[in-house]
Amino acid sequence: MPPRKQRVMEKPSDMFPTIKRIFSYMYGFRIHFLFVVIGVIVSASAGIVGNTLLKPLFDNIEDALKTGTWDRSAFLHILTVMAAVYILGAGCTFMYQRLMMRISTTTLMRIRNDLFIKMESLPIRFFDKHTHGELMSLYTNDTDTLREMLSNSVAQFISSAVTIVGVFTMMLIYSWQLTIVVVVMLFLIIRVIGFIGSRSGKGFIAQQKALGAANGYIEELIDGQKVVKVFCHESEATAEFDRLNEELCNAATRANTFANILMPIMNNLSYLHYAVTAIIGGIMTVKGWGGMSVGTVVSYLQFTRSFSQPITQVSQQLNSVLTALAGAERIFRVIDEEPETDEGYVTLVNADVAADGTITESSSRTGRWAWKHPHQADGTVTYTEVKGNVELDDVYFGYEPEKTVLNGISLYAHAGQKIAFVGSTGAGKTTITNLINRFYDVPDGKIRYDGININ
Repeated sequence: MPPRKQRVMEKPSDMFPTIKRIFSYMYGFRIHFLFVVIGVIVSASAGIVGNTLLKPLFDNIEDALKTGTWDRSAFLHILTVMAAVYILGAGCTFMYQRLMMRISTTTLMRIRNDLFIKMESLPIRFFDKHTHGELMSLYTNDTDTLREMLSNSVAQFISSAVTIVGVFTMMLIYSWQLTIVVVVMLFLIIRVIGFIGSRSGKGFIAQQKALGAANGYIEELIDGQKVVKVFCHESEATAEFDRLNEELCNAATRANTFANILMPIMNNLSYLHYAVTAIIGGIMTVKGWGGMSVGTVVSYLQFTRSFSQPITQVSQQLNSVLTALAGAERIFRVIDEEPETDEGYVTLVNADVAADGTITESSSRTGRWAWKHPHQADGTVTYTEVKGNVELDDVYFGYEPEKTVLNGISLYAHAGQKIAFVGSTGAGKTTITNLINRFYDVPDGKIRYDGININ
């Protein structure tokens, strides 16, 4: 058997071409995707407008407390507009999530179809060099992370971008002094995300690598459980599984240690940011600096929360997106594999054999078979009755060019003979049977059926 390389979970090496190729599978959904973008923008804008309406709402209450006269109609009008804005935002959120779910599931269906069709056309040597668990993970783990990215992350990134730009603009309009405080805190938050996120990303890559190794070992062990029992290999199998399981446990612990402390740190920084902004805004309101009012401070505080939230959400989604793109690259790498081409022209046909030994092709089942051999040089066709003679003549072969497995092998089996290949693991027994079935082509030497070269 050829050596199998364990898959390594990596970050995407070519991010933008991979993204472009994923979107190429969304053909027929341009209008749908346009409505998704519009829905995301409207939904994000509704949150911004709703926060903006807090200022006149609280200013109305403040004026009523100062003057003793309450403009109830203006208060109810603001509440009505706020309700309409939030209802519009909720409706747009429902719309774009339903549309994005349809787009993502259809896109993944098309990718899985292409992947399966390509696998059906790949040569046996491809499957010999990849474990079953590795290939199955393309249909499970990799497509699942890709689904998560398409259904959630794409819309989330658009929404976060709109929210950040819109909120930052309103914050500048309300108070450029408080915005400086926000920018300083934002810089601190980004540094923390970068420090913890980089270590968390490395940890998750190691975790996925260890998970793939453990899954592959379990899958192959279950397939070979009878062999394990026959050779009393239970203790060795258990020891190897314990080692892989321990590596997975350690990798998961390292990855989740950083991932689990990120959100508490982000939440505390967000609360600190909120408190500092409230204190400074309150002082500016009391002192009358910058035209600040109670309504402005309340609205601004909501903007600070709205400003930090999308940044936190993007930081949470980033590792998932990178993992999904790496999985998409692995899927596309298989889709881009060279398919096996059928260049053979010798076929097996039903045959009629006359008394004088003349062989002709029959359109009905006769119980006798012949090799139909068209000769490309002169256009003639000859028929050779199938006897079952198999011959290997000075055959050289290696799964890798630099490692020769069979070195000048010659053997034969006459029709009716039964021959057993006996030898230690790695001696070439499976390799010879693979070559006889022409799962691989030999670079040197000949393999003949009834005198006909199988190449």
